[in-house]
Amino acid sequence: MSGRSYGHTAPMPRVPAASAPDPSRHRKWWRLPRRTGSGRWLRALGLTGVVLVGAWLGLLVVGNVRTTVGPMDTTMALRPSLSGGTKVNVSPLGALTLDSHVAPVRLDVDVDQLDPGRAQALVDHPERLSGLQDEVARDVERGTLDLAVRSCVAVVTGATALGLAVYRRPRPALAAGGLALALLAASGVSAWTTWNPKSVLEPKFSGLLSSAPSVVGNARSIVSDFDVYQQELARLVTNVTKLYDVASTLPAYQPDPSTIRVLHVSDIHLNPAAWKIIGSLVEQYKVDVIVDSGDTMDHGTSAENGFLDPVKDLGVPYVWVRGNHDSRATQRYLEGIKNAHVLDEGDAETIAGVRFAGTGDPQFTPDRSQATGGDAAERLAGARLASALRDQRAKGTPVDIAVAHEPVAAAETDGTVPLVLCGHLHTQGTKVLPLGTRLRREGSTGGSGLRAVEGQYPAPIEASVLYLDRDTRRLQAWDAIKLGGLGRTTAEVSRHLVQR
Repeated sequence: MSGRSYGHTAPMPRVPAASAPDPSRHRKWWRLPRRTGSGRWLRALGLTGVVLVGAWLGLLVVGNVRTTVGPMDTTMALRPSLSGGTKVNVSPLGALTLDSHVAPVRLDVDVDQLDPGRAQALVDHPERLSGLQDEVARDVERGTLDLAVRSCVAVVTGATALGLAVYRRPRPALAAGGLALALLAASGVSAWTTWNPKSVLEPKFSGLLSSAPSVVGNARSIVSDFDVYQQELARLVTNVTKLYDVASTLPAYQPDPSTIRVLHVSDIHLNPAAWKIIGSLVEQYKVDVIVDSGDTMDHGTSAENGFLDPVKDLGVPYVWVRGNHDSRATQRYLEGIKNAHVLDEGDAETIAGVRFAGTGDPQFTPDRSQATGGDAAERLAGARLASALRDQRAKGTPVDIAVAHEPVAAAETDGTVPLVLCGHLHTQGTKVLPLGTRLRREGSTGGSGLRAVEGQYPAPIEASVLYLDRDTRRLQAWDAIKLGGLGRTTAEVSRHLVQR
């Protein structure tokens, strides 16, 4: 017989079933490990970081809402904060901060611009101001509701997207989004329960607004007094000048009451704040005549001409020469203003007891279709002005002050006039030329206009008050006035005596 066995089968080896894996080897990431507590805390901290960073990125990228508040266009946004509150940014005026609520989020409201149409409607219909506060309240409420919805979407999207990028699985990503939404909801509840409507009556000011708490005190004033930037710069000039008169340690020079006072301005470049400042200086210094050495405009288009209308309200004669940013159309418009005296091609006039002569800049640089003549063209214009000055002297009507825009043109008058005024370089300066003429260069009374923030610091706003002897019409002294540019509150007045 063979050795086979027919009644017994050898046992087969056991293979673990594929459907029953060891749970300890494939534990899901959100299940905290049983063996140690450190891993549990690390994973919780990691998830918290993903939620916070993702929510912040979501708010930063898509959490803004653009809305109108009264006549203003604003942007509202929620930002992470340890103390909460509300911050209203009125650029370039500054900002005011309200202790409106306590929560880990702050409400930021940026005032982007004043809508000309809606603002003009308030001017034309002042009776609407009585309902402006209610209108602002409704606009803010509507904008806040829109912001709440947008912020919910933003934090969920941001946290979910970051969770998906970090964990590469949908469930943890959705968990991060849900936690972000819960965090925002908790912040909203905290803000609602701690809301302080009286905070608007006790704002904290920064920037130029820090010098204007009496003007901007509540939400309605922010709307109705939006031009406070211009007004407060003017007030700043007045206050600093008074301080200078009382406590100056500069060389003592008290101008005789009969002294002729000339305000020299230049390079306004369409900055409307300049008119407030000029008006304040005229009143404070009892100015007899204003001299503008050009570049009042920026592009010289006819659409800009209305910018010149405040000239007629300054109350004193306004002597003007064309700059390289002022067109012939600008010049013709200004010639139609009653108290304006436009000088060109060596024209001479006696104004406020002073004999002036001037010439416009031969170049109009905004027009790129025509080649400019550079310094050669300026020297030629200056030579023509010098010739006109010699002719005036020969006729027995010598000129006291010549005016040109470019320093290169102004320098050509050396020896033909005691004093020549210019601008163009946006910096103040003075020097005596070889043949005895004093050249006085003014800075930018408009703070360089649209170019105010091209450098590291905002360009200053500059002007000068010149004191002339009434009998000789010769310069005796001048005050150089310099204000900090946009968003800055510095001011400086320095007096200079003419060295004989």
